Order: sequence, then C-alpha cells, then structure tokens
Amino acid sequence: MRLGIRLLFAFFLINGIAAFFVLRVFMAEIKPSVREVMEDMMVDTANILAELASEDLAAGRLAAGADNSSTSPFAQHVRRYATRPIDAAIWGFSKQSLDYRIYVTDTTGRVLFDSENRAVGADYSRWRDVARTLRGEYGARSTRDVEDDDTSGVMHVAAPIYVNSQIAGVLTVAKPTRTVQRFIDRAERKVFMGGLLLLALSAAVGVAVTLWMVWNVRRLRDYALSVQGPADGERHDPNLPPPTALAVPEVPGELGDLARAMDRMRARLEGRDYIEGYVRALTHELKSPVAAIRGAGELLQDELPTADRAEFATQVVQQSERLQRIIDRLLELSKLEQRQHAEGRAPVALHDCAEAAIAQTRARAGQRGITLALQGHGTSGPWEAELVTLALTNLLDNAIDFAPAGSTVRVELDGAAVAVQDSGPGVPDYALPRLGERFFTTARPGGERSGSGLGLAIVRRVMTLHGGRMVARNTPPGFRVVLEFESAG
Repeated sequence: MRLGIRLLFAFFLINGIAAFFVLRVFMAEIKPSVREVMEDMMVDTANILAELASEDLAAGRLAAGADNSSTSPFAQHVRRYATRPIDAAIWGFSKQSLDYRIYVTDTTGRVLFDSENRAVGADYSRWRDVARTLRGEYGARSTRDVEDDDTSGVMHVAAPIYVNSQIAGVLTVAKPTRTVQRFIDRAERKVFMGGLLLLALSAAVGVAVTLWMVWNVRRLRDYALSVQGPADGERHDPNLPPPTALAVPEVPGELGDLARAMDRMRARLEGRDYIEGYVRALTHELKSPVAAIRGAGELLQDELPTADRAEFATQVVQQSERLQRIIDRLLELSKLEQRQHAEGRAPVALHDCAEAAIAQTRARAGQRGITLALQGHGTSGPWEAELVTLALTNLLDNAIDFAPAGSTVRVELDGAAVAVQDSGPGVPDYALPRLGERFFTTARPGGERSGSGLGLAIVRRVMTLHGGRMVARNTPPGFRVVLEFESAG
C-alpha cells in the first residue's frame, strides 16, 4: 500500500472516530440540556404561582364548586392566562398557544384546582411531584399522556404552598415536552450539519496535508534515486563521471534536514566513487607506458649495439611524452569537472575560436602532411572562448591522428554549431556510444593505440558546461564530430 493511501486511511479513520464520538456526545446532550433548562424555568414559575395561590388556599376559596370550577381570584387569573391570545416569534418558530397546566392539591393530595378541570377531586397523593413536595422535598416527574408514545411526555414541577410557615398544599406546573421538541430537532440538525461540514473540512485539510507530505517525500525519493549507485547486474563504467543528481529539494522542517543530510551523503559517496573509478582507470592506462619504459631501461643497462640503444632510448622518450600528455590532459579534465558552468560574458565568435584552434595544431598537421581548412562563419554567443578553443583543439588533434597523409581536415561552421570532418577510417559502430569516456580509445590506422582517451572526454565536458552536446557519427569515408552550442537568441 502506498504512503499516500496509508496516510489518508489513517487520517480518515482517526477523523471519523473522533467525529462520531463528538457528534454522538453533542446529539445525546441536546435533548437533556433543553429539558434541564425547561425544568429550571418551571421551578421558578411554580414557586411564584405557589405564593400567589397561598391566600386563596388559606381562605378556602380554591375548593371547586358543584361545577368543578373555582371562583377564587387565583383561579380566575389562571383561566384568563389559558385563554390569552398569543403569537410570538421565537428564534424563527411561531408560538400561538400557552401550554402550562396548573393544579393545586391540599395536604392529603386531593386536587382542589385544575386549570383544565381534568382532575378536580382526584387523589394525587401518590404522584411523585405531590408526595415529595408534601414531605418538604423537591418534587418533579415526567409522565407520558399516551403510554406507548415517547413524544407525549409531560414534565411536572411542584412547589409547596405555605400558610403560616406550614405546608398547606402543593402547586404543580405541567408542560408537554413536545412544545420544545422542535427546538431540540433544529439544534440536532444544526449540530449534525455542522459536524458534517467539520468532517468535510477536516477531510479536505487531511487530503491537502497528505498530498503535501507525499509530494515532498516523492521529491526526496526521486532525489535519492538520482544519486544512488547502479543496482546489482547493472553496468557500471568507472570511466564515466557520476550521474548528475537532481537539485536538493527545498522542503521545510525535518524533511528539509533530511534532504540536506542526503545531499551531504551524496557528495561524499560521489567523491569516493569518482576517485575509485578514476584511480582504477588511470592505473590501467599508465601500466602500458610504465612497463615499456621499464623494459627499455632494463635493456639499456646491457651492452647493446648503437642502433638498438638509440631505438630503446627513443621508446623511453616516446612513452615519457605519452605519460606527460596523459598527465596534462588529466589536469585539464579535472579542472573542468570541478566547474559547474562556463563563464562566458561577452559574445564570442565561433570563427575566432576555430582559427585559434587551427593555429595551435597547424604545425603538427604539417608534420603529418595534413591540411587544415576552415569553412563558414558561424555565430557569436555567451560562451567561454578558452574552453571552446580547447575543445576544437582536441578534436583537431584526434582527427590528425586518424586522417591519412595528404588529406584535409575541415572545420565547418554553421550558426551555433561547429563540426570537424576528417577522411579517416572512422570508428566501429560498437564504439560510438562510448566516445567521450575517460581512457577509452580505438586503434589508430597503423594499429597503434597511442591516444590517452581523454581528448573527447574534455570535449564532452566543455559542451556540458555550455549546455550543449557533442554528436559523433561515421561519414564514409571519414568521421565527423559536431559541437552544438545553445543558440544565443
């Protein structure tokens, strides 16, 4: 399972569980909380009415007549309350009825007064609200009008009626719970919709955080893959420089610290691998001239004819010159590989660089009977003249080694490209992909392998610093190398 899927799954699981329990708590608390507030207000109402009813109860005016109705002032006020017109807008809901039922019992629990005339004369002494209040305790109860209907509940809150500081009766205020049910339902809907919105916003934040995390982790992964060594079974050429790594990802926090640590590790690993490959290749390349010099030196210690002595001395000089060329070009290549880009500022004409390279190699070409020719004018660009001349000089040296005597090596300029064309035997097709590797050489026309294999490596590095490329191909008869620079326009 991918990291992003795991993070999303974990986030949604945690978020879902938290949302479930939070919503469950809120939804479960709404109804009791509303009823608690309702009961609190009914307690105040019952106690106020109990005070108002105390005089009529003490005077015996609350007792119902033959028609089960009381003519006491308190009873008349309560009945007028029940018939009052009402149209109140309460937080979006319209209230058009007054819902209190009020009844009064004596010290035996017999109902003396009932605002709805439903229970006058009935014995309520066993009801919780009346019984507890008569004992001096807080009396309240909730009873269903219809046994099987949960919405038919009625809340009863009682208060004692005092006469001469003694409990002379009980006044109970009753209110159907359905009158506040719509407020409860609306609150539950709001909480539920708010919970869904919170869940959606949390999910959006979770997705955004996950995508951000996965994106940065993938950048680190890509960076790590760009600097890793070859896997088992992959070809690793020690002559090639380490592959170019991606830029260090700019990520914040601990991921940024990890990226910088990976970059430091990459630098150390690349340096170690580069040096190891360099040393192996250099050691292999130096073995041949060193062995030749050693062999010739050992023979020169013996008595030899003059001709043989001269031949071995010449061999020592030639191999020493070969070693010198390898060292010089290694130094040039090492300097180039330490640089990250060319430092061209003022426009440089490819024509001027080509003329300078031809001037440096004309004497050597003349010794081999080869003519150097320049064609075209080329363009100018922000290139580093010294490096461009160095690349062309190495190409010309290479072409002179392969071109037959009496032939012409042409330098052709075309816009931001410059080509060196010879008429030699070319390069085997299998060797074309490896041209430019350090110390990789092919046989000269005479069968000797006198090259160091560093000339084309220098050329390729110069093109890399300029953001261009080197293209080599056979053009029977002959071989052609094209340097394509980035256009100044």
